[in-house]
Amino acid sequence: MSANEDVPYDKTIDNTVTLLKEGYLFIPNRIRQYQSNLFETRLLGQKVICMSGKEAAELFYDSKRFQRHGALPKRIQKTLFGENAIQTMDGEAHHHRKQLFLSLMTEVNQKQLAELVTTEWTNSIRKWENDKEVILFDEAKDILCRVACQWAGVPLKDSEVKERANDFIAMVYAFGAVGPQHWKGRNARRQIEDWMKGIIEDVRDGKLSAKEGSVLYEMAFYDQEDHRHLDSHMAAVELINVIRPIVAIATFITFSALALHEHPSYKEKLQQGNSDDCHFFIQEVRRYYPFGPFLGAKVKNEFVWNQCEFKKGMLVILDVYGTNHDRQLWENPNEFNPERFKTWNNSLFDLIPQGGGEAATGHRCPGEGITIEVMKASLDFLVNKIEFDVPNQDLSYDLSEMPTLPKSGFMMNNIKRK
Repeated sequence: MSANEDVPYDKTIDNTVTLLKEGYLFIPNRIRQYQSNLFETRLLGQKVICMSGKEAAELFYDSKRFQRHGALPKRIQKTLFGENAIQTMDGEAHHHRKQLFLSLMTEVNQKQLAELVTTEWTNSIRKWENDKEVILFDEAKDILCRVACQWAGVPLKDSEVKERANDFIAMVYAFGAVGPQHWKGRNARRQIEDWMKGIIEDVRDGKLSAKEGSVLYEMAFYDQEDHRHLDSHMAAVELINVIRPIVAIATFITFSALALHEHPSYKEKLQQGNSDDCHFFIQEVRRYYPFGPFLGAKVKNEFVWNQCEFKKGMLVILDVYGTNHDRQLWENPNEFNPERFKTWNNSLFDLIPQGGGEAATGHRCPGEGITIEVMKASLDFLVNKIEFDVPNQDLSYDLSEMPTLPKSGFMMNNIKRK
């Protein structure tokens, strides 16, 4: 047992390697083993509290008790988010910058982005009809990169799309990686940051025009609390934090296709065009399939919860995947069942693939609405705009990899316009 006598303690010198081996299941395995919604362990050389479930999520998003500053390991900042980005901020400074992101992700902008996605999917059909086979994940990341840059006002040549898309995805897939894949993510971030920094500087110098209200313009000329612009590097980092998550939706789109393949009865239902059925299906894809494994924060002020002492400065990890598969929250959580959302109460703390709580006041992803609208447009395309075959391939995905994806990337052939 730990110093918290009633709290399970995972007795190892350090569990970092085990976490990387078990991936998404590291916390759920121990929650089940200890029959407790939290336990202590050691990760990256420090004592850590891991916790799961709706009550844990509510606690985790209490800004009076937790802070994000100092919680993100440098290896994640140097790949996924960028150093000193919005994900590392707290208090009024975080709120002020969060309003910038929210202002760019209004319902109108979400719909506009989804329409651009629909156009790009439709434009791809002629080429796909002549291709022997198509890997959906590869096509999705390229399309989303092109669309995200167009929507944001970032100039991108056709010849650059694939390279830039690969760099954005490399940042995402370096999250839980070690060795070559991690260094690939670091190198990708350096390249994208240099590119975006140059664009920001060109806009500020008048060498490149940016439409007022566009993501590029607002990032370039955003006023901080002290009324100073972000330095060009920081503006580039935050511009990336708008575009990169849009490219990452390629993962959800690929899992959507897998869900259609594994549950063909839903494809017939979705073809009937009921918007509720489409929404329920997308929410179940986001709940059921793996995306973000967990989130971290540091204890702001010492307190006791569930007989566990949370000491100031201690790292706490919230189990995202486990909460989305919690038997206390979801009936038969390991079954794919969109109908469960017919009676869902829209809780802010049980469906948390992109974080919990209120986006406007807390740390929930401000781009969640964009994710849903882009997924809807992509699902409609797969169901109603094309016909295709799914040849034999390896569609399995490995929960020890963070993030993970069907190994084949979802191969399609014999594609025809409906």
